[in-house]
Amino acid sequence: MIVRSFLHSQRLSSRCSLQRVYTTMNATQLAERTQRLLNAKSTSGLSYDGLASILGVTNTHAVQLLLGQAKLTPDVAEKLSNALPTISSQDLSDMQSQFPMRSFDSEILKEPNVYRTYEAITHYGEAIKSIINEQCGDGIMSAIDFYCDVGTTTGVNGEKRVVITFNGKFLPHIVQRADDNTAKSPRN
Repeated sequence: MIVRSFLHSQRLSSRCSLQRVYTTMNATQLAERTQRLLNAKSTSGLSYDGLASILGVTNTHAVQLLLGQAKLTPDVAEKLSNALPTISSQDLSDMQSQFPMRSFDSEILKEPNVYRTYEAITHYGEAIKSIINEQCGDGIMSAIDFYCDVGTTTGVNGEKRVVITFNGKFLPHIVQRADDNTAKSPRN
């Protein structure tokens, strides 16, 4: 399994200029840990759904934990250690003490599954926004207080179909009344 780098510290762009992306994460260490975690999952024989069930999290969150995109909590760490016993105590400790670098790597859009999901969201985006606004008001869906789950169903012709559920808290936009702002204005 190929683990994509989470850091492209130097990349030649189409204009041959150097592009730097800075991070507090050590990309090599993260990639090596990710590979060890994915190997532990493979050795266990568990599917992502099976691992998620043991951990008590969504299947996407289980994957994010292994990829270093979510922080491991102590209660889940114990379950993960039992589910994947080949994970080292150092990796478990690092997963709990280090904060994930949640970022977007545009290279991932070249992967067909990711591209098609992105395409579906952009194609239906305006309709989704309109329905959210009609049903909830002026605001957005949180990607922080958010659950994502991926599964399958069977279509009317017997074909396998993918079901992706986004469950995010609605965050209303506010009227920015000066009297409600508890921070001192930088203009004063």
